[in-house]
Amino acid sequence: MNFMKVGLLCLLLSVSAGAEPKVKKSRFEKLELFNKVLFLIESQYYRPVDTEKLIEGAITGMMNTLDPHSTFLDEKVYSKMQEDTQGEFGGLGIEVSQKDGVIIVITPIDDTPAYKAGIKAGDKIVEINHESTLGITLEEAVEKMRGKPGSEITVGISREGVEGIKRYELKRKAIKVSAVKSELIQNEFAYVRLTQFQKDAGKGIRKALKKLKKSAKGKKLKGIVLDLRSNPGGLLDEAVNVSSIFLNDGIVVSTEPRDAKQKEIRYVKKTGFKDLDTPLAVLINGASASASEIVAGALQDHGRAIIMGSQSFGKGSVQSVAKIDDVQGVKLTIAQYMTPKDRKIQAVGIKPDVIISEYEGAWKRENETESRYIRERDLRNHLTATIETEQEKAEREKKEKEERKERIAAIKERKKNKDKEDNKRPSGPKEDYQVNQAIKYLKAYKLIEKIVKK
Repeated sequence: MNFMKVGLLCLLLSVSAGAEPKVKKSRFEKLELFNKVLFLIESQYYRPVDTEKLIEGAITGMMNTLDPHSTFLDEKVYSKMQEDTQGEFGGLGIEVSQKDGVIIVITPIDDTPAYKAGIKAGDKIVEINHESTLGITLEEAVEKMRGKPGSEITVGISREGVEGIKRYELKRKAIKVSAVKSELIQNEFAYVRLTQFQKDAGKGIRKALKKLKKSAKGKKLKGIVLDLRSNPGGLLDEAVNVSSIFLNDGIVVSTEPRDAKQKEIRYVKKTGFKDLDTPLAVLINGASASASEIVAGALQDHGRAIIMGSQSFGKGSVQSVAKIDDVQGVKLTIAQYMTPKDRKIQAVGIKPDVIISEYEGAWKRENETESRYIRERDLRNHLTATIETEQEKAEREKKEKEERKERIAAIKERKKNKDKEDNKRPSGPKEDYQVNQAIKYLKAYKLIEKIVKK
């Protein structure tokens, strides 16, 4: 009996000990784990190692667990951070991101080597100079594609519906982006395309509108088409400047940080040239991101414009570059953008008031391209607009899985058809199906004003 009591006591003590909650380790104890692993590598790895490289790799890995836009900026990347927003940089002229380790083209920038060669949104960059991009970081891929103007580069592309790797031989050039393009259509309608929200983009649009008004029949415009398709974004200040051209007052955008008390609001600028009355249509697509979505969302919420095209990219997070030392930094997501009516953009995007396919009739069926767009929600570790419950996460993942199946089915269906790769996309706004549809809506603006003012 005594042996049974002792055994039972031992069993109870064992169960009791196992039920004790684990003591949460402090940050310093967790850092000690890092130090131990680092020491083992330095002392026992079969070849000498570069400790600085190991630590940079660990930091890069840490940043990769956050979201696609937070990243460690080493000396090379940090020194080039200002190039893209100044309107001139060297390379091919493509906006890229990374999904599941694969480099994806978000959009080619107008009139650049990549655009002229035929590289398209949704293309996967699988080779750079005949070397696989598998396993390299987004920053490394960008660095490989940049180089001395005039130097040659071969880019291998994998494209949905096209078998094998398609290789493009390109010449790098100093990319001087002309942000604003404009044209008068039918003597009464202004077409203004903004390719990127770089410095002075707002001034460029003001200048274009003034010029087109002077050239218009009766010196008056009957409508404006603002084309933000495949515009990857850029400077927040320019998004405010562009919105302020068409709005009299109110909120353009607000940012929701971790601490709600620190919410920042950007208002319409009340000075400068304005056009508050001319009917306005804004074109967006799956490659319209960031600042493009801020402008589209602001004009939509204020009822100033009708938004047309297809759902935008969904990049509604705010990044800030923090300086670590003189040569390194960290780009960190610190908040997310909200439209004037507090709609969240992140991983959701802007939904058009009127959805218009890119092409009409048989051409559309043979050359459907909408499924090519890679959106924010497709990126690994993307931020959701709200903090999800487990049930909401399960429902979202189920929905995304069903959507992937639908896309795969659509790809297989297109593969059955004869390859139409040689078909040429309509060029110029006058031949552009979506632009022409926008003008038709502007002509009937009084009839659809209720849609805009809802």
